[in-house]
Amino acid sequence: MRPIVSKLHLVAVAVCLVALAQFPPAAAGAGRPGDAAGHAAAPSRELALRQTMRKLWEDHVTWTRLVIVSAAANLPDLDATTGRLLKNQVDIGDAIKPFYGETAGNALAGLLRVHILGAAEILAAAKANDPARLEAAKRAWYANGDEIAGFLSTANPKHWPLADMQSMMHEHLDLTLDEAVDQLQGRYAESVAGYDRVHDAILGMADMLSDGILAQFPGRP
Repeated sequence: MRPIVSKLHLVAVAVCLVALAQFPPAAAGAGRPGDAAGHAAAPSRELALRQTMRKLWEDHVTWTRLVIVSAAANLPDLDATTGRLLKNQVDIGDAIKPFYGETAGNALAGLLRVHILGAAEILAAAKANDPARLEAAKRAWYANGDEIAGFLSTANPKHWPLADMQSMMHEHLDLTLDEAVDQLQGRYAESVAGYDRVHDAILGMADMLSDGILAQFPGRP
């Protein structure tokens, strides 16, 4: 039996040596800050910014959707849902403060709050079947959209041109209005499809904003 055991032992050793040759152990110090793992830090920060912007703007359209549904059906959760939607505008303002400062972040949050309250006025006017009130609310809503576009363009004129920001905002308003009208008028399948369009568009908006921040502040956040 000894020769068989010796042969098996030699085979095992040979297999281990082949494995070590193919998969050498990690070099000492690998993965420490400043080594290869450290070089991945910058892409991770960029990814974090993009994910944050996408989540914030997805929250924006998701909670807007829930407010539309609750308002149309007179659901008892309307106040709570509206409160959560308004918090989202503060969150978006907070997200730009590391780049543009406290005052700018608060200003954007204020403009977005007006945006939400304007949408609520449109819903109320439509439910009241008051065409004059509805038309006035829509004009104010789009004027606020242009203010938001102007604010963003002023903050980053090279990477957020005014025409692009206005086009982006108008698309968001148009799609949201279509979604709300369909829900109010009982075209539920169309309203659901409208939300999908709003969602796709807002992800494009979030990415556009992230692109602009990353281009304006290279090496950050």
